[in-house]
Amino acid sequence: MYQWSDEQLMIRDAVRQFIDAEIAPRREEFEHGDTPPYDVLRKLFATFGMDAMARERFKQTIEQEKRIAAGEETVPAKAERAERPRDPNAVAMTMLPIIELCRWCPGMVTAMGVSMGLTSAAIMSKGTTAQKERWAGELLTLEKIGAWAITEPGSGSDAFGSMRATAKRDGDEYVLNGSKTFITNGPYADTIVFICKLDEGNPPAERKVLSFVLDRGMPGLEQSKPLRKMGMHSSPTGELFVTDVRCGIDRLLGESEDVAGGGREGAKATFSIERSGVAAMALGMIEQCLQLCVQYAKDRVQFGKPIGEFQLIQDKLARMEVARLNVQNLVFRYIEMSAAGAELSLAEASAMKLYSARAAVEVTMEAVQLFGGNGYMSEFQVEQLARDSKVLQIYAGTDEIQITHIAKDLLRR
Repeated sequence: MYQWSDEQLMIRDAVRQFIDAEIAPRREEFEHGDTPPYDVLRKLFATFGMDAMARERFKQTIEQEKRIAAGEETVPAKAERAERPRDPNAVAMTMLPIIELCRWCPGMVTAMGVSMGLTSAAIMSKGTTAQKERWAGELLTLEKIGAWAITEPGSGSDAFGSMRATAKRDGDEYVLNGSKTFITNGPYADTIVFICKLDEGNPPAERKVLSFVLDRGMPGLEQSKPLRKMGMHSSPTGELFVTDVRCGIDRLLGESEDVAGGGREGAKATFSIERSGVAAMALGMIEQCLQLCVQYAKDRVQFGKPIGEFQLIQDKLARMEVARLNVQNLVFRYIEMSAAGAELSLAEASAMKLYSARAAVEVTMEAVQLFGGNGYMSEFQVEQLARDSKVLQIYAGTDEIQITHIAKDLLRR
């Protein structure tokens, strides 16, 4: 794949028209008016039938699991699943809205991705069929909002080593305690995957990592108001406080403390999904900045001529285009791999995120520089995109963590 197909371009243009009509005119409201993005995202899904498609795919998955459980069908081998091609347009349909939304409100993609991607993926990969039916379906269609809670105050990149949130057995139940911070959708989430350690009186380093599913309004669960932050204002972020929250085995993902892979491996798989999506986010920001900068270079006159005629400005534009092409090719590769049934390794996802995040930050900051004083003003969109891009180097693992994962993978070969 080296370019979007005509059908994919039609999808892109339709999504772009929706955003131009429903989101772009309300950018200030989403960025500075504390307006949650969920209603407009649901409207986007309904307009393009994405909710219906997600509902149908979920139904087919559950039906297949039930046939397998009844002995009416065998579990397909991993190699067999990989050989089943997917429709590239279906894969592209998941990426194009991300790219287009990130041209205006990247925070919306974070809010949508954590709910539909991280939270539902954790349940779909490790949950029982009953748990999937109970929680995942409504997350995949955005009927309900999800949050994936792993980060704690003081933990940062050492999410597992510094984890203090605990679950203790109490008869047939578990009692959960702890707090989480920087949780996307935290203030408004209906469903929360809460990751903690099983406290059996053993040292924290030896404790199992477990994941529980919590519902909004449970006794002992407190969700903070949205936190103020540098960028991504259209993505509500908050804190969670869990005090003696009681959970039955039905809320433990997999309904077993020894579910295959455990909470630690499930969290790592979720990180891989999140990191691969950063490239599409970066591409949207880069494309928008490049478009704005090209037009500004034509219109802005200094020393009697458009600034686009100066070689230093041309250098900036050329470097932006190189970054756009490189990130776009990473996205194309991901679409092709997904269509072929192949999965990115954690190191590949890390490399994809590392390069894309750095490219987005470089391009957006150069866009501010090209705009000069205007670029520093919130009236001009490059100011927002520069603020929004920085978090791509921080969440889902910092640049430094990505480098570690890539290097360790190379050294193991």
